Amino acid sequence: MAEAAGQPHARALRPRPAVAVVGFPNAGKSTLINRLAGGREAVTDAEPGVTRDRRALECEWNGLSFDLIDTGGVDLADSGALARAVQAQARAAIEDADLVLLVVDARAGLGPGDAELADLLRRSGRPVVVAANKIDRQEDEALTAELNSLGLGEPLPVSASHGLGTGDLLDRLVEELRRYAVEGVEDDEDQPPRIAILGRPNVGKSSVLNALLGSERVIVSEVAGTTRDPVDTDAEVDGKRIVLVDTAGLRRRGKVAGTVDYYAQLRSERAAERADAAIVVCDATEGVTSEDLRVAELAMRSGCATVLALNKWDVSRTDLEDARARVQQKNRLRPPVLTCSAVTGRGVGAVLRQAIVLAERSAERIPTPELNKFIATLVGDRPPPQRHGRRLRLYYAAQVGRRPPRFAIQVNDRRLITRDWAFHLENRLRAAYSLQGVPLVIDYVPKKGRRNRSAQQAS
Repeated sequence: MAEAAGQPHARALRPRPAVAVVGFPNAGKSTLINRLAGGREAVTDAEPGVTRDRRALECEWNGLSFDLIDTGGVDLADSGALARAVQAQARAAIEDADLVLLVVDARAGLGPGDAELADLLRRSGRPVVVAANKIDRQEDEALTAELNSLGLGEPLPVSASHGLGTGDLLDRLVEELRRYAVEGVEDDEDQPPRIAILGRPNVGKSSVLNALLGSERVIVSEVAGTTRDPVDTDAEVDGKRIVLVDTAGLRRRGKVAGTVDYYAQLRSERAAERADAAIVVCDATEGVTSEDLRVAELAMRSGCATVLALNKWDVSRTDLEDARARVQQKNRLRPPVLTCSAVTGRGVGAVLRQAIVLAERSAERIPTPELNKFIATLVGDRPPPQRHGRRLRLYYAAQVGRRPPRFAIQVNDRRLITRDWAFHLENRLRAAYSLQGVPLVIDYVPKKGRRNRSAQQAS
């Protein structure tokens, strides 16, 4: 599909800010990175020198995404060939980074290697944050005092093994990145939406992606299960930047337990959790199956705005209105159902544009006065039913989160909420702000007061 027709084309985006994580061998750098990034991507072992090459892991904190660059342990006194290669990799990471995180084993105390590395960092001109690692108890925090002699600022006590102090460390990293590195780099408001392409195996997910991009950017095969790792592709649609994520086919976990496809399944589910919207590809020749609805439900639980795409429409005789009615009945999100053909390219652009619209709506914020006016009108039109002689009262509402939208509504007693009326509120909210296909999180918060505290204790 041609660019002139407004279809997306591959495009490199400006990279995220980077934090180079350096330190003497066996200081616990990789363990700390795993803790900060919330995974186990960096290989760790009790033996020093496990990490040799640089590796970037994405981390997100307080609305800012950045890369943690894992490096090998730096011992400037070691003149061996391997040690020199590791040092070169670490120097390159420092040169490319916006910020350096120096990890020191506080229990081992300062050694000559730490002082030499600190001197190297001072001469690099990069801002530096010092993490005093292996502070596993509050009583051990006094061990950090010695690290002030490095002349790189106040060290932060952390425990990579137990997670102590890592929140404060992330706060500090984000503060420094915003101060020195984020100018010209998109923040959370400007991040391009991530659109995940989900579906059962062999419904044509990769073919749909290739039709969108107009090129063979991923492997396409008629053998089910060709894709195993999520594939990110930067693209542009109508002047808007997006990231398309192709994923492996989703099955029931029990069917893939104990196989390599099980890990592909986990990666696909993680890709959905990181996405703003999902295109759930269905095989139009089979209609919308229960497995398709299960995938859409997974996207909803992951917080993805969702659109269903009936692929292979050019060879299908499926009743579109019947398929839409089935989705409306079975899926609370009430996602849009569109048709397309990856072979001819017809309709795939409309599917993508709909997903982008839903991603943008998921990121919008409803002004508090407008939201409270909506709640007042809703209650006036259909008051909540009485329970045990009492009626639910809604005092105040505010949107407290985005992607997906999250709302907090202050009430007199949460026990008075009925399931039907809660669904009524959710459906009216979707209709009022065109949020069909967008998951909503609604928290009913009890109003603080003596009577309410008594009710909570009784429950």
